[in-house]
Amino acid sequence: MMYASTLLASLSLATSLAVPHPNDSLRVARAAAAGRADSAAATRARAALAPASVDSIVIEKRARRLILFVGDSAARIYRVALGNNPVGPKRVQGDGRTPEGLYVIDRRNPQSKFYRSLHISYPNAVDRWLAAEQGLTAGGEVMVHGLSPAYAAQYGAEHVKWDWTEGCVALTNAQIDEMWNAVADGTRIRILP
Repeated sequence: MMYASTLLASLSLATSLAVPHPNDSLRVARAAAAGRADSAAATRARAALAPASVDSIVIEKRARRLILFVGDSAARIYRVALGNNPVGPKRVQGDGRTPEGLYVIDRRNPQSKFYRSLHISYPNAVDRWLAAEQGLTAGGEVMVHGLSPAYAAQYGAEHVKWDWTEGCVALTNAQIDEMWNAVADGTRIRILP
């Protein structure tokens, strides 16, 4: 009985940390209708986003799309590469999946082996509980990141033609630079199937 009450308290805390924007579905639909994802060249050519101006991020795994929202407007739409086994939510370490659910950007690494990275707060209490039910660990270190020097030189923007990460979300280095400045720690990120 004590375990159930502890789990419920953890679930309550986890959901309060990453409350979805009330209009996520509508905002995502508008963004999808508005146009295609930004190319790396388009990202460089557009006016810069103001520092810490992004209030939420939505990733649509099926569409391989990451959307940065400022208010109700899609400020940027990027094509992304996902985990090498992208269908379904991440459940355990090493499954090659990108998580699904509500999280926050909770820290950053300016010296990532993938150029720069923004950490997604996976696993939350629910993720840890689901993995523990299988006798496994949920994993962690799921990031939105750029490209390693080798990938940047060899593939650049073409990296999105296949899903190659271990569960992370990969962008070009120009795109992660733009996100780095526009997204503050604590920004909500919702990852949809």
